[in-house]
Amino acid sequence: MTDPELDTPVLDDHLHLDPDAGRGLDAIRDFRRLGGTHLLVVNKPSWHLGVEADAGEDFRAVFERTLEVVADADDLLPGRAWPVLGVHPGLISRLVDERGRSAAAARDLMRAGLDVAAEYVRDGRALALKSGRPHYDVPEEVWDASNAVLRYALELGAELDCAVQLHTEASEDLTEIATWAEDRGLSAHRVVKHYAGATLAGPTPSVMCRKEWLREAAERGDPFLMETDFVDDPDRPGAVMGPKTVPRRVRMLRSEGYDDAIRLAHVETPARVYGIDTEATLTG
Repeated sequence: MTDPELDTPVLDDHLHLDPDAGRGLDAIRDFRRLGGTHLLVVNKPSWHLGVEADAGEDFRAVFERTLEVVADADDLLPGRAWPVLGVHPGLISRLVDERGRSAAAARDLMRAGLDVAAEYVRDGRALALKSGRPHYDVPEEVWDASNAVLRYALELGAELDCAVQLHTEASEDLTEIATWAEDRGLSAHRVVKHYAGATLAGPTPSVMCRKEWLREAAERGDPFLMETDFVDDPDRPGAVMGPKTVPRRVRMLRSEGYDDAIRLAHVETPARVYGIDTEATLTG
């Protein structure tokens, strides 16, 4: 059931959980205690879980561990937790710069990892895919290889009829990526820009919960989601935003009269992008 003070589903669209080294389920308890109901849990970068992939199958251990913690989170929530699986775009730099792979070889390995992630979406164990491209400067051949991986993720999203979350550079205009998606048969609104600001042309923005960005998104009235990008890393306890942030920001928006924006971000846009019903999946 929802927090009686909020009386709405409260979805964090993008966060990570590390049940072994991080706060894990304690973070979920904090989220629920403040009024959180639903989560999209994205697998941590493979190397953060000790996996140095040499083949697509090596990513399976990362995905399986993510599914385990999502199942535990699901048991704690009044709503649902869903896994989003894929290959972090920063892996390409790790493969090329630290492990001596060519950009083409790194591209192929990351595509193979996406193929494994797609299996989980295909059989209903994951909700969406995650991909993207580096948000920092890289050599041209690495940029081209990264875009090839991103386009492949969009192709898989179209094939599976699922959303694709993207980690990319900061931008207010990603219409090129939206066009790539549409050309492959995936509607642009089913492409989600993780760590987005309030203004974005092309994909659906998953807006980081800075107060000013949320107010701007609420005023604009376009479809948007809310996220923390909680990293659950004990070595970076203050990194990004904590798990209490989304419900706290929903309280802020409620107090400022943005009821329509709350429904847009936590009911209507999740249904439009992911095909999930955050109201019907509430218990109690």
